[in-house]
Amino acid sequence: MQQKIPFSTYAVIGTMLFGLYFGAGNLIFPIQMGQLAGTNFWFGLIGFLVTAIGLPFLGILAIGLSGSNGLRDLASRVHPVFGIVFSLALYLTIGPFFAIPRTATVPFVVGFEPYIEAQHATLLLAVFSFLFFAVVYYFSLNPAKIMDYIGKYLTPAFLVVLFILIITSIVKPMGHFQQPIGDYIDNAFMTGFKEGYNTMDALASLAFGIVVINAIKSAGITDRKQIAKATWTSGIFAMALMMLIYGLITFMGASSIGAVGTFENGGLIFAAVADHYFGSFGAILLAVIIVLACLKTSIGLITSCSEFFHQVFPKISYKWFVFLLCVVSFTIANFGLNNIIQFAIPVLMFLYPLAIVLILLALSSSFFKNKQTVYAIAMIFTFFISLIDGYKALIESVPGAKLGVLDAVEKAYSTILPFYDIGLGWILPAIIGAIIGSLFPSRKVL
Repeated sequence: MQQKIPFSTYAVIGTMLFGLYFGAGNLIFPIQMGQLAGTNFWFGLIGFLVTAIGLPFLGILAIGLSGSNGLRDLASRVHPVFGIVFSLALYLTIGPFFAIPRTATVPFVVGFEPYIEAQHATLLLAVFSFLFFAVVYYFSLNPAKIMDYIGKYLTPAFLVVLFILIITSIVKPMGHFQQPIGDYIDNAFMTGFKEGYNTMDALASLAFGIVVINAIKSAGITDRKQIAKATWTSGIFAMALMMLIYGLITFMGASSIGAVGTFENGGLIFAAVADHYFGSFGAILLAVIIVLACLKTSIGLITSCSEFFHQVFPKISYKWFVFLLCVVSFTIANFGLNNIIQFAIPVLMFLYPLAIVLILLALSSSFFKNKQTVYAIAMIFTFFISLIDGYKALIESVPGAKLGVLDAVEKAYSTILPFYDIGLGWILPAIIGAIIGSLFPSRKVL
């Protein structure tokens, strides 16, 4: 019988998990939602929590409870070729092609760019991103220490600084909630739901899964049932902490309009709130919050991506992948935040439905006896929807990419598929695919 695991171990792993997830984007989305939702604050927040917390939690559970050794192992339940192709696409997208570069550009744009002259922005972005990735490189070299770096040090430091601003906004409220704006007037819950969907944390949960499992094993937890329990308990701890902070940040945004006005993005709202309470010191406080938030997320992404690529290409060492990913991320970061988002969102919108369906199938596999055909056909049907989701996002960013045939398919989907207009058109096809797959002769995945 193994020794009973103390709650402190769960707390440290849960804090690490929170730190991996909670980057600058997780600060920016809820504060802007609060401003827009106004008096419909609670409806928007509940919808946001369903997708911003619920889906990532399910993703971690899918890795931990299924006994998978990471995303590739889980995705191979569809087919071994799908396992490697999907994993490569996901890790490249949330790794060096988008998410990791964004961890450097967001803190620069939000915490530093408003206070420097425009002609110096390009050079200073290069200097900042170089120093940022130098720090990330150093902390990512030893993945066994990631629980200490993020769980014990970076995340608590981030929380202390963030709560200085949050508590101040509660003790000294900026004003009353205003009337809701736009879609939050009549459809606050579903608008908040889509806002949480756009955080893309469900993708990150699949990438971070192996990091969490390794952290649990490094804490001396090796029994499969205990790993599953540790994943569940630590996940609840992390998500409860995220729920608390999301709620407080949304409240801060909802009460801020009377004092600071409205802004086009959450980063500018945070800057205005920090300036409102602390003046010039607020700029320093905000910079520390954003840098710590992005630093810990970047370390988690570099670590998980490097471990994955080393498994796929074992002749190249883990440390070389850390170096290569930092160099590529540094290079792409210097194209600027807007360019990164413009070309990455279509890929993310293509991958996201596939990731959600994979998570749900893994968690419900006992109901269909783990049949490979259920995985395969459900994912095939989802693919045909997510492909058009990605195309739709692409033409919004690059109108010149329009194709008549795909436009016709997109129009047909919007007419036929329920929930398609809110980005959930994949639900019915995935269910139909799973039902069809269950009718095939029994064939279990390994």
